[in-house]
Amino acid sequence: MSGEKCGLAMAKKKKTPSNQIAVNRKVRHDYSIEENFEAGLSLMGWEVKSLRAGRISMGESYVLVKDNELWWFGGHISPLSSASTHVKADPTRTRKLLMHRTEIDRLIGQVERKGYTLVPLALYWKHGRVKLDIGLAKGKKSHDKRASDKERDWKRDKARIMKHNR
Repeated sequence: MSGEKCGLAMAKKKKTPSNQIAVNRKVRHDYSIEENFEAGLSLMGWEVKSLRAGRISMGESYVLVKDNELWWFGGHISPLSSASTHVKADPTRTRKLLMHRTEIDRLIGQVERKGYTLVPLALYWKHGRVKLDIGLAKGKKSHDKRASDKERDWKRDKARIMKHNR
């Protein structure tokens, strides 16, 4: 009998919290993503605390190439009210992205020569550090957006029909 209790306890495993901090949903509508890259972020202490509290907006942010380095521009991290008084908190400051030099050079080449754009897709935790998922993307035309909307609607309707016919 004790084995059954142990088995039940193991079946009710605690769920681990999601490592996702924020997702930029609008990007997938406006761009077609060719490839994904993971970059670290250079953050200050108050920014990490705000991220843990979920006080971030990625809506109008993008990735810039400046002096052979990558920078995250337009991400808004709201400071907490309990933030330190001796540090001037700038919620929209430009933050440096941390990647290997070979990856940075490859991305810069794609952006300058082939007309790609670097867009932030998601922000998440990995081994206690903040990571930014960057997409190498091409902009969609309006007819491409309509086609992808139509395809998404059809998939939803198809799933509804299949569920109904069971």
